[in-house]
Amino acid sequence: MRIYLVAGEASGDLHGASLILALRQQQDVRVRGIGGDRMAAAGMELLLHYRQTAFMGFWEVLRHLPRIVRALRQTQSDITQWQPDVLVLIDYPGFNLRLARWAHQRGLKVVYYIAPQLWAWHAARVRLIRKYVDCLLVILPFEPAFFRQHGVEAIYVGHPLLDILGQETHDRNRQPRLVALLPGSRRQEVAAMLPTMLKAAAGIKGVEIAVAGLSSVGQDFYHRWLHAYPQVQLWLNRTHELLRRASAAVVTSGTATLETALLGVPQVVCYRGSELSYQIARRLVRVPYISLVNLIVNRPLLRELVQHQVRAPVIAEELNRLLDDEAYRDGIKAGYMELRQLLGGPGASHLAAQYVLHCPSRKA
Repeated sequence: MRIYLVAGEASGDLHGASLILALRQQQDVRVRGIGGDRMAAAGMELLLHYRQTAFMGFWEVLRHLPRIVRALRQTQSDITQWQPDVLVLIDYPGFNLRLARWAHQRGLKVVYYIAPQLWAWHAARVRLIRKYVDCLLVILPFEPAFFRQHGVEAIYVGHPLLDILGQETHDRNRQPRLVALLPGSRRQEVAAMLPTMLKAAAGIKGVEIAVAGLSSVGQDFYHRWLHAYPQVQLWLNRTHELLRRASAAVVTSGTATLETALLGVPQVVCYRGSELSYQIARRLVRVPYISLVNLIVNRPLLRELVQHQVRAPVIAEELNRLLDDEAYRDGIKAGYMELRQLLGGPGASHLAAQYVLHCPSRKA
């Protein structure tokens, strides 16, 4: 069986790799598409690496639109030549919803795994899912009800991070004052977040500081800022190992907030983009929180700093509280236990693989 996968960012690469391994446990498959190092290591033939198409923010996407359009056309041509049995799209809606429409019109079965966060900012796009996607597999517990309200039957498979991270937080391995900085998975995010994170953490006495880096961003890129902080370590491609040891974290909003929570690390969540993108997002986003953790538990468990609030003194103040206020830390960890219960048990990748292999097709 031939399966074509498209993941446009680091989190998609992580979950896509788990899906590929689960698929191969169940059936003899060939996998090709767009992804990253993890999906390639799991056995996927890469047409493109996601770093060639991963841009965040409205203005940033607009600036790079010609490159994205070229990648879309290249992918369409490759799919036509390779003739897969099913197309599996992982999040990345700007690119993947266009690809879904194109594929459906050509009679190709389309499975969307890890739904776009349309409940947050663009509910009108649900009609594209309803029209062009054969099976929608979601990983957040509140998503089936949202999609059902819009006429789409979504299948909740659980969250794949529970498979990847397991059930243990390994508190016994914590280094008492190790602060982890997670500046994001794209160069744009790192450039926007890392300098402020470093300034904040470096101002706190008696802490060790480590940056969770990715080879897809490039080691030299981090050292543009790290050279001024020789005491700070760069943990390249070792994010989960770092989080198992850290006692507090500063995290750029995204899947990393959920990873940090499931590994039991008290955190402050930050997000800063271009001013234009931020102003556009303010008018479109319809949810009360920016972090997946707060959205799932449906309350402000974690402090969120957005745009102009992302300042070194504010981050440092919150870090001090995370490190030194035992009652505050215990409250966050109790919330993390609630989060695990809401997400359910492991097995998401295995269940998603079953639906990929057996999803019925709705012809155009």
